[in-house]
Amino acid sequence: MVGRKMEAAMEYGQLCPLAKATEILAERWTFLVIRELLSGAVRFNQIRRGVPLMSPSLLSQRLQRLEREGLVRRESSGSSHLYHLTEAGRDLAPIVRRLSRWGERWVLGHIDSRKPDVTALMWAIRRRVDPSVFGGVRVTVQFEFTDQPQAKRCWWLVNEATYVDLCPKDPGFEVDVYVITDVQTLAQIWVGKLQLSAAINAGNLELTGPRGVRQTFGQWLLLSSFAQREAAKL
Repeated sequence: MVGRKMEAAMEYGQLCPLAKATEILAERWTFLVIRELLSGAVRFNQIRRGVPLMSPSLLSQRLQRLEREGLVRRESSGSSHLYHLTEAGRDLAPIVRRLSRWGERWVLGHIDSRKPDVTALMWAIRRRVDPSVFGGVRVTVQFEFTDQPQAKRCWWLVNEATYVDLCPKDPGFEVDVYVITDVQTLAQIWVGKLQLSAAINAGNLELTGPRGVRQTFGQWLLLSSFAQREAAKL
């Protein structure tokens, strides 16, 4: 009932398709939920993994709203549910891509990287790395954050050909590259405010592993177009 009241409070009361579209899509987190559905997430926990700072209750509200508006179709699967975008939901794909590119070009450099959340940062990196850079072999990269509590200290990105999986627990594979740093340093590298080589030379990031893999690491990680433009200036 609370969700319905909030929806009513956001209504513009205009006979305008843009107004109606923004009533549905401009709620906080909605576009990020759609992004996860477009990326292939179908289960509640899969979607939530991509929006780790979003509460389960709010995610449930957003999914219910999208279902009511005809953008999401829910189906039962045993004791849980699967969420699929309808044709109307899938039609948002080019809009999401364009908004992402716009954000990379005009907004990413203004992100506050001084106090990043490690979970959000690692999921952002997972979405942006280029899995093809390492070729067809499996490459496991272990990140260790020296400024994080034990439960969030280590993360693993497992790169296999065209797919990258983020693991908050040891997946059991042999590690090919070790990255030891703090969250702020990695966030600054990712958004282009700090060069990887500069962080290494300053002793703020330690990168160990076979030379060939280490040399490829930067190409695999630095996919932000903002970061690429910053590097081009140097």
